[in-house]
Amino acid sequence: MANTGIFADIVATQPPKDVVEPHGSNAFALNDGAAYQPEKRLSVYDEKILEARRPSIVDPQEYPPPTDEERSTLRKVAGSIPSVAYWLCIVEFAERASYYGVQTVFSNFTEFPLPAGGNGAGAPPRGTQETAGALGQGEQFANAFVLLFYFLSYSVPIYGAYVADVQLGRYKTIMIGVLICGVAHVIMIGGAAPSVLQAGKGMAPFLISFFMLAFGAGMFKPNIAPTVLDQYVHQKEYTKVLKSGEKVIMDPESTVQRIMLIFYGLINIGAFFALATTYCEKDVGYWLAFLMPGILYFLLPTLLLILNKHIVKKAPDGSVLTNVLKITGMAIKQNKFKLWGKGYFDAAKPSVLAAKGITTFNGKPISWTDQLVDDTVRTYGACTIFLYFPIWYSNDGGIGNILANQGAAMTTNGAPNDLLTNFNPLTIIVVIPILSYGVYPMLRKYKIKFGRISRITFGFILASISGAIGAIIQWRVYETSPCGYYASSCSIGTGVSPLNIWWQIPNVALGAISECFCNVTAYEIAYARSPKGMKAVVMALFLFNTALANALGEVLTPVTVDPHLIWVWAGLAIALAVQTVIFYWTYRKMDNDDFMTYQDDREILEEHRRDLLVRQVDSVESGGRMEGTEASKIDSVESAMGPAQPGP
Repeated sequence: MANTGIFADIVATQPPKDVVEPHGSNAFALNDGAAYQPEKRLSVYDEKILEARRPSIVDPQEYPPPTDEERSTLRKVAGSIPSVAYWLCIVEFAERASYYGVQTVFSNFTEFPLPAGGNGAGAPPRGTQETAGALGQGEQFANAFVLLFYFLSYSVPIYGAYVADVQLGRYKTIMIGVLICGVAHVIMIGGAAPSVLQAGKGMAPFLISFFMLAFGAGMFKPNIAPTVLDQYVHQKEYTKVLKSGEKVIMDPESTVQRIMLIFYGLINIGAFFALATTYCEKDVGYWLAFLMPGILYFLLPTLLLILNKHIVKKAPDGSVLTNVLKITGMAIKQNKFKLWGKGYFDAAKPSVLAAKGITTFNGKPISWTDQLVDDTVRTYGACTIFLYFPIWYSNDGGIGNILANQGAAMTTNGAPNDLLTNFNPLTIIVVIPILSYGVYPMLRKYKIKFGRISRITFGFILASISGAIGAIIQWRVYETSPCGYYASSCSIGTGVSPLNIWWQIPNVALGAISECFCNVTAYEIAYARSPKGMKAVVMALFLFNTALANALGEVLTPVTVDPHLIWVWAGLAIALAVQTVIFYWTYRKMDNDDFMTYQDDREILEEHRRDLLVRQVDSVESGGRMEGTEASKIDSVESAMGPAQPGP
């Protein structure tokens, strides 16, 4: 049997549970540098290991891989999408409908008091220019709480992702988030009852439901997109002859892109539900504005239980996150505490360390592979891209409730002041099918490269223009308001600028279109460039940049008041324009790198052998011994593969 000396050349990770309970796998690890040995006949056990751990279906007869010539000549198309993925997108739709349905009316609910002469439920008198309200805490309080809600909703996902990837798995964590949000909706509906609001007791139930909803959304949000993409199990390109007789390449990147476009489209169909709640607050009151999203949300637990047996589930694997942190620490140590440089992480590769005689980390055998080091590099590359998103977010509709505040100072003719925010999802709903079934297929047909970085850059440009338009509109509001540059709380005459609220449409529409290029592409990058045991964590790190944008908004809260609102818009637009140039120049080469990377059969077996060997050492150290069946499994893999060799 092997002993601890074997670890001079061999490293390992904890065995993923989806080997024991195979659900299919989506491993996108790079080659670890192990020398390729002559192929040997594999045992039945080895074949089972490959079947459980291969990233996708690999039958070359049914799914023939393209040749180099075919890659350069054939058209790339999106593959078929499993029906369960559509159903999970509907789950996301229902959750986002309830989330945006209540979040949209938070600003008016907290900022304005119960309207005099209204119905006592928050709705103003009919036929007036007054705004719905309930708590009457003022603009800065409302702005701060809107930003706080966003911040919590997009920072809690880091915890939710950790729980999913390390402890419970994504499906169970989604269910926990759904239950927490369900309770929050019940409390929120009760707290908006007319009798509660009229008694001045609406603050306590609102705050309780506010924090519960943010926490539940944080458990749900980072896990749903990776779970949707996990349902697409064939994640390698292959050729296919269409009914028309044309031979094409079924392309994973195009397929993931289409899935995420559909996913994002349904998010925004759900967000469009906020249009109903804005009219509910204006015409009926807040009890109905909170009840309607709640009713939709209460369908989620049943739908998820029905889908339970049909969902491809990924078991948690805490070793991946642990090993990424160890790799980072080892790289810093081996580079003598320099924080970056060319080939920085190569110093942490076990093959490089073994050449230096280093086979342990903190007194134990090195527990990661060369391929996981390469995965770590790709993951950090994705995360640095995400750091450019906070300023973009701040230009998409402005920070906090600044867009709704601008609308409140414009002529609405009875429409809700936050009506135009609903044109964001409406625009996205219209644009996404055009991109998915028109623009992108046409670009692929004519082999016009519109890569990941180019798409994000284009989205940044659109958002910068959107912010500039917001500044121009704010200037016109100030110039035409009866109160001049103090238009937000004007009570002279009509109290509003004659400028019609519909002038906000270009601002909202351009910001929405930018999301189709920025957010959707970021979802694709977060999934494709993360290790198999960290997909929720990397997704959460992307979402966290929305929280950073809202933290920026919190910092700017003191100046998001009259007469400074023009520069709140213009300053962020200028910052994004400068950032866009830096972003494209820094990452332009990523347009041409591999979308996903894969392990071949030999690497999969090598990784599994290392898993078993580390388990053996752990067993010896703990005073136990490995069962005979497990020992024979190691021998089986070793006999098929031979000893591991450090890469060149």
